[in-house]
Amino acid sequence: MMKTVLIIFAVAILGFVLFQSKSAGNGTDRLSAEEFKKKYQQEKGLVIDVRSVGEHQSGHLDITNFNFDVTSGDFQSKLNGLDKDETYYVYCRSGNRSNSALQIMKKNGFEKVYNIGGYSQLVSAGFEAAK
Repeated sequence: MMKTVLIIFAVAILGFVLFQSKSAGNGTDRLSAEEFKKKYQQEKGLVIDVRSVGEHQSGHLDITNFNFDVTSGDFQSKLNGLDKDETYYVYCRSGNRSNSALQIMKKNGFEKVYNIGGYSQLVSAGFEAAK
C-alpha cells in the first residue's frame, strides 16, 4: 500500500514538473532585453503590449503596435486580424502575461512569437517609453 502511494506521488510530481516546463515555453521563445535588441534589429516585427488599457496608457514602449489585453475576453478575437506569418514580440509588466499570450498565439497557429518580458526591464535596457 505504501509503495503504491509513493508511486502515485512520484507520478504526480513528475507530471507537475513536465506541465510547468511545457507551459513556460521552450526557452527560445523568451528573449532578454538585450537579446530582443539584437533580434529586433535583424528581424523587425510587430510589438504587442498585453497589459490592461490602464497600464498601457500609463506608459508603453514607443515601438508598440498594439495593446491587446490578454486577460480580456476578446484577446483571441483580436488575433484573427493578424497575419500568422508575421513576427510578433509580446510584453507585459513582468513576463507572465506575455508568456500566456505567447502560448495562446502558438495554439492559434502563430509560429514567430517571442516573449520579451517586462516593460520596466525593457525601458531600463534603453527602449524608449511613450505615454
